[in-house]
Amino acid sequence: MQQQKRQPELVEGNLPVFVFPTELIFYADDQSTHKQVLTLYNPYEFALKFKVLCTTPNKYAVVDATGAVKPQCCVDIVIRHRDVRSSYYGVIDKFRLQVSEQSQRKALGKKEIIATLLPSAKEQQQQKEEEEKRIKEHLAESVFFEQTLCQPENRTASSGPSLLTVFLGIVCIAALMLPTLGEMESLVPLYLHLSVNQKLVAAYVLDLKNSHSKLNSPVPLPGRSEDLKETS
Repeated sequence: MQQQKRQPELVEGNLPVFVFPTELIFYADDQSTHKQVLTLYNPYEFALKFKVLCTTPNKYAVVDATGAVKPQCCVDIVIRHRDVRSSYYGVIDKFRLQVSEQSQRKALGKKEIIATLLPSAKEQQQQKEEEEKRIKEHLAESVFFEQTLCQPENRTASSGPSLLTVFLGIVCIAALMLPTLGEMESLVPLYLHLSVNQKLVAAYVLDLKNSHSKLNSPVPLPGRSEDLKETS
């Protein structure tokens, strides 16, 4: 009876997959970033098995590219970038995380994670600061223009992200970085340890926010094969 109730939800490819982060950035000049960790959450009442695929498996080493996640638990997947030559700067690769039931072979859900190699973290930070400065200057000019031409009741329009959106993103990231309940070796007070479900909600909200922003700025990948292969 339980299987009959659950069966309509287990449609191939439709099961939501919760993973954080959804984007990996490696810096060639910072060896500590050459190893990244993906956390896969399983909020369901049944165990999941997973498989990690990649468009360019020769560039990466994935520790435990296949495995299983118990119900209401999470698992960390370590990804190492092993080829940081300059010809790969700015190239966007894709990982696909497929999940299925333990007793089945068909993929019930999938999630794509993009990975990018950049030359320097400092250069990236400088570019980000310059971009933020240009945005602030543009917003200041827009506000000044509105104040001089628009009536007072029309001055509430804003072209930048709301403070609530920024605050919500910071809270979600902070929640995902806190320890999970049950972790004993942690210096963080116990009342700050979050459950898997709480982290799941934070990852879901953050993923929705990132997906909305990426829909407005798609990144084309000309001349590159999107065939996904198993990682080693």
